[in-house]
Amino acid sequence: MDLKLNPSSSVPIYAQVVSQVRALVASRALRAGDQLPSIRDLAASLRINRNTAAKAYEALESDGVIEMRQGHGCYVTGRGVTPWSKEERLRRLERAIDQALVEAYHLGVPFEEIPGLVRRRLERFKKEESA
Repeated sequence: MDLKLNPSSSVPIYAQVVSQVRALVASRALRAGDQLPSIRDLAASLRINRNTAAKAYEALESDGVIEMRQGHGCYVTGRGVTPWSKEERLRRLERAIDQALVEAYHLGVPFEEIPGLVRRRLERFKKEESA
């Protein structure tokens, strides 16, 4: 599992770990049943505090992305859907879209180009998923 952390980012380290693991699961780079490094090993490999690694894994487990088995390790669940209601899932997605639109604005990307970009990314995602 190759994670890249940015210590100067305004995004907390644990949230960067969560985001990247979620992306690896969504892209099928991590699949159901795959074992993740232990909290201690993750902390050592990323050079972060063990509490930070534990917080990331706890958030991933709360989201239903991973399952921590006492004495056996952490595994990708493969459930793919969080326990949240449809309304909550859509609310979270809308918030992410809003963040992407703000980023597009500040990068000078015309809003008219966004639908085409989304289509291209979706096609790439589908190809990776079927591989």
